[in-house]
Amino acid sequence: MSSETKFLLPEDRIPRAWYNIISDMPEPPAAVLHPGTGQPIGPDDLAPLFPMALIGQEVSAEREIEIPEPVREVYHLWRPAPLFRARRLEQTLDTPAHIYYKYEGVSPSGSHKPNTAVAQAFYNKEEGTKRLITETGAGQWGSSLAFAGNLFGLPVDVYMVRISYDQKPYRRSAMETYGARCVASPSTETESGRAILAETPDSTGSLGIAISEAVEVAAQNDDAKYALGSVLNHVLLHQTVIGLEAIEQMEMAGDDPDVIIGCAGGGSNFAGLAFPFLGQQFRGGRSRRYVAVEPVSCPTMTKGSYAYDFGDTAHLTPLVKMHTLGSGFVPPGFHAGGLRYHGMSPLVSGLVHGGLVEAEAYQQTECFAAGVEFARAEGIIPAPESTHAIKATFEEAARCKQEGVTRTILFNLSGHGHFDMQAYTDYFAGDLTDQPHDEGAMHEALEKLPEVAAG
Repeated sequence: MSSETKFLLPEDRIPRAWYNIISDMPEPPAAVLHPGTGQPIGPDDLAPLFPMALIGQEVSAEREIEIPEPVREVYHLWRPAPLFRARRLEQTLDTPAHIYYKYEGVSPSGSHKPNTAVAQAFYNKEEGTKRLITETGAGQWGSSLAFAGNLFGLPVDVYMVRISYDQKPYRRSAMETYGARCVASPSTETESGRAILAETPDSTGSLGIAISEAVEVAAQNDDAKYALGSVLNHVLLHQTVIGLEAIEQMEMAGDDPDVIIGCAGGGSNFAGLAFPFLGQQFRGGRSRRYVAVEPVSCPTMTKGSYAYDFGDTAHLTPLVKMHTLGSGFVPPGFHAGGLRYHGMSPLVSGLVHGGLVEAEAYQQTECFAAGVEFARAEGIIPAPESTHAIKATFEEAARCKQEGVTRTILFNLSGHGHFDMQAYTDYFAGDLTDQPHDEGAMHEALEKLPEVAAG
């Protein structure tokens, strides 16, 4: 084993094609259904929201989809992203495990989100879109799309979940620095936002509500399109640059992961790392464990139902089969805002349901404790979302120590926490508390799942 701890690919090794896991999955994904008719949707149904190139990627079964050269040129600003062997962390944990992390915080906006934001902005610009509308939870996606929209000359409107809008003012400033307009959601600008505020004037908001607002605005304006930062197939596709690079970097390290871990709110950073490795497995390669980690307060995979549901609160989006807590479920206002979504990517959900991916859930304070320990060992302050992957890594490292075995763990450090320091301030002051999962609210929301004949 090399004594190196950092593994960098040359610039010419940026992937030239994204990997589409649908081509290799044991079972094809369930059909996406029209919210009005309940029948499978076609490209024309999605055309008011997305450019045709992205719609084509959403339904594609091709294994490789070429990355346009203008997108690769922008990727050169930060890709290939580094992979690190966490030797100091291994020593701190006194574990025989080999721990590696793929670090996506080197991007301009500090997270993995520009991998798809740049692609979506490019395709929209190519097809004549004049404005992009989106939502954001913690702000990583909003700031990333603002960055990408500015590069391609597209104004961006962002509906930011109210609790994060208040908790993370610097994310808001980052979006505005890139030229985007940021609105707290629920807002008075949309019918869906006004309806929520009429019922709950002090609503903390949710990703489901913010999605409703963004979709409503995009659908009502011919010059605008909607952009989503997670969940959908084409978004996860774009993120596979993470795993494709990691495969080469693990070969450089002379090691091979036994366990692959990522936090999961909508599924994009977990899928970005895990899907290329899963693809190898589906094509006859070695088996590994894959662990998607979520908050106890929003346990979509660990307690939700696997069923057809709406992706938003106002029921404007198509119906997809996924793990869900119910589209009306509003999670408590914990700090990992990127993980406050009632649903999970249909592709990730299908793999969890099929037993190919494991799901784990942890409390907010134990994740922050792991994040602090990681920062003191490795020097990088992680985003609150990423601390969930770190906590799961600690648990796996402890099992290795207890069992006296050496396993190689690879996790995705999906972003830095430089915009989240108020959360760390609250943690050190003892003001950050664990917020229990509201079983009653979940069951009430799940009772309202749409009745669907298909699937």
